[in-house]
Amino acid sequence: MKLFFISDIHGSSYYLKKVLEIFEKEQCDYLVILGDQLYHGARNPLPKDYNPKAVTEMLNSYRDKVIAVRGNCDSEVDQMVIKYPTMSDYNIVLYEGKRLFLTHGHIYNRDNLPNLSSGDAIIYGHTHVPVAEKQENIFVINPGSITFPKENTPHCYGIFKENIFTIKTLEGEVYKEIEL
Repeated sequence: MKLFFISDIHGSSYYLKKVLEIFEKEQCDYLVILGDQLYHGARNPLPKDYNPKAVTEMLNSYRDKVIAVRGNCDSEVDQMVIKYPTMSDYNIVLYEGKRLFLTHGHIYNRDNLPNLSSGDAIIYGHTHVPVAEKQENIFVINPGSITFPKENTPHCYGIFKENIFTIKTLEGEVYKEIEL
């Protein structure tokens, strides 16, 4: 199984289109969206090609491949137009005896870990900063933001395959990597 991770789209049809092309090229099985899909948020400027309606249409065309969680900028109104479940604060994927705890990061994150077992992973967005590290025998991973990277980091996404989580730039360069 090959999972493709994105976070913090914030309504940018420009960056979503780019990552969906990469998703197809990488031949991933599922698209994991770690929240903040349509709205740009009150603290962010308008993103390039801000078009929540186009983003909705693009994401809905992948609805059978999406695993999503709610971000702090996502709302019940968004769920009315999005054709896959997106209002859960977290989701859990079981992978070879490990739990991948998927969340946005505004509730659970590296500073507020959920109850996980040794070797499990928390994978979240929210901070817009890529992270791949081990903390107290828990893997802490953040693929960064495709639209609004922060702290001088590049626009990034993540791929998880064969126990390796790789964070890549939109140009395809490996930015960080960790073996789970």
